[in-house]
Amino acid sequence: MLNKSKLYSIALVSAAMILIMVSIAGAAPFAYVTNSGSESVSVIDTANNTITATVNVGSEPWEVAGTSDGTKVFVANSGSDTISVIDTANNTVTATVDVGSIPVGSCS
Repeated sequence: MLNKSKLYSIALVSAAMILIMVSIAGAAPFAYVTNSGSESVSVIDTANNTITATVNVGSEPWEVAGTSDGTKVFVANSGSDTISVIDTANNTVTATVDVGSIPVGSCS
């Protein structure tokens, strides 16, 4: 089990990786950050640091990755063994994919 300090560190690193990924993709200035305890993803407008949407996903979302064109974000839900696919145009889950046990995602 991870302690709070380690979880906060992981969350900050994940958020930084998403900011870099969104910047590379040339998408609008938004970051997608997981909220593991509330089974959601916060969409943050990086221009003014405000939450513009909250997207409900699977249990214990852990990490996100986006497509190179910025149109989709994939969320690894470690508690429900699924991946949620978010359409970034309207911030809705368009698909849920069953995967192996305890997915944690990848930013590569």
